[in-house]
Amino acid sequence: MKEYPGINDIELIKLVKEGEMPALTALILRYEKQVVKTVTGMLGKCREVDDISQETFIRFYQSLHNFKCQSGVGTYITRIAINLSLNEIKKRKKKNFLFSKNDDDNILQIPDTNLSQHLEKNDLKEIVNKAVQLLEPKYRSVIVLKLIDGYSTKEVTEILEIKKSSVLTRLSRAQEKLRVKLETFLEE
Repeated sequence: MKEYPGINDIELIKLVKEGEMPALTALILRYEKQVVKTVTGMLGKCREVDDISQETFIRFYQSLHNFKCQSGVGTYITRIAINLSLNEIKKRKKKNFLFSKNDDDNILQIPDTNLSQHLEKNDLKEIVNKAVQLLEPKYRSVIVLKLIDGYSTKEVTEILEIKKSSVLTRLSRAQEKLRVKLETFLEE
């Protein structure tokens, strides 16, 4: 594979538009870990993560002619990943129409209230991830982008294409909902 050290994303996109496919591979390698992390944050660990991640880069390539370089390449790719993840969540809801929302509250039960004796760091991380998965998609996306992936508020507004005030409101509500879910898990 041809290396492109020192060449920025915009230059790589120009090369891809000129037909230099190794430049596309270089872009994919730059962003694949971030895309997988974002999709996993949205969907949880599941077999669809790889499919959605691959589809993200296919859609990115197919839409390069529309890319205006106004937002960063990473922001643009992440927006595609979020949108595809939201589509997958909608598909899941249609498939799982037999389950009531009340069933979600009983997914995880911790038998003892003395958390320090029973949980290690990985267990706690798993509980938080499960709680994030129970959030509505509009709240989950903000939590994943801001708190898990570490995007700035400005970047989240660009990725989700919503106002800064909406990001802050959703983040606040998402954190409150997450707190309630985690308290419920820990009480059980």
